Amino acid sequence: MEFLSDEQAEAYGTFAGEPTRPELERFFFLDDVDRDLIALRRMEHHRLGFALQMCTVRHVGLFLEDPLTMPWPVIEHLAVQLGIGDPSVVKRYTERRQTLYDHAWEIRDAYGYHPYGDDEWGRRFRTFLHGRAWTHAEGPKALFDHAVGWLRRRRVLLPGVSVLARQVSEARKVAEKRLHATVAGAARRADPALPGDLVATLKTPEARGSRSWSGCAGRRRGRRARRSPARWSGWTSWAPTGSGG
Repeated sequence: MEFLSDEQAEAYGTFAGEPTRPELERFFFLDDVDRDLIALRRMEHHRLGFALQMCTVRHVGLFLEDPLTMPWPVIEHLAVQLGIGDPSVVKRYTERRQTLYDHAWEIRDAYGYHPYGDDEWGRRFRTFLHGRAWTHAEGPKALFDHAVGWLRRRRVLLPGVSVLARQVSEARKVAEKRLHATVAGAARRADPALPGDLVATLKTPEARGSRSWSGCAGRRRGRRARRSPARWSGWTSWAPTGSGG
């Protein structure tokens, strides 16, 4: 996830602050179909909790591990629509974990959400992602945002942030390799000698009669090492043993 900041990764699939009024009206308004499904719950905290999960998946694209981790004004907004006078009753909703899972499955089936691992939707998503990476000159964060938008619009539940970031990176690598191959092929068709000529321009000719820099540098390092073994060994013991990462 090298192209996402810590803040961006943490904000993925969560409530990034309190929803705006237009967002409340779009994602948290309960229509007749919603109300009929919610009304099948007998207890107030089950009705309100069910509504929370229903609206959360609409807004952020997935079901939260803890459905109550949302701005309190959203809970109050839903409670008013359901005629529940005390929104705090929803705190009882998480007492039984199986209820949360059962409700999430019911919402998924009732509204046609697809699991991210679904074979057919996975194939469609990869087609979109690789096609977008090939046809648009945009950075990884922009491609990541378009991927999230595509999944949400088609009601495919978002995967973990690292899973999606890895797929975006892989799609961009494939597109880059394809671009290089396309350019190289076009160059060969125009002039079979052109690719070799271009590579040759990247080589720096060595001055006649001069010693190579690497050889001189190596001998200088050797002399410094013999003069000051304590400092040299101390530096090497501090230096990282591998490349960054």
